[in-house]
Amino acid sequence: MARFQFRLATLLKLREAFRDERRAQLAEALRLGDELQLRRDEIEELLREAQQSQAVSPGAFNVDRLLDATRYDVVLRVEKARLEGQQASVAAEIEKRREALVTADREVRSLELLRETQRERHNAEEETKARKELDEIASRRYAAEMLE
Repeated sequence: MARFQFRLATLLKLREAFRDERRAQLAEALRLGDELQLRRDEIEELLREAQQSQAVSPGAFNVDRLLDATRYDVVLRVEKARLEGQQASVAAEIEKRREALVTADREVRSLELLRETQRERHNAEEETKARKELDEIASRRYAAEMLE
């Protein structure tokens, strides 16, 4: 019985490698998105703390300290706006990479489906050949028995 040989096996391996590369790129973009979100959460916490510390209690207050706190608040808000812009860019890149992965996965699946279809056809052909051989052997034995 002949062994099944998928003629597009090399192409399938290349497409699988390409898909795995797309998967790794998507994972990297997701990791970057998570890091940006963590940093944004940290900045929001720092902003809350800064706002609480700026609450002026009755009585004398230090103008220099108030100016420093205001500058710190502005720096944090600018950093938060910058991160939000980066998050939007990363979200677009994530979507682009996700679509590339879906496309690559679809190509791999189509080749796998083709391989399975060809394997089933090969197995059916091999079964037919085996049946014909058995039928031929049986008819030769029958013919030999009839001649005796």
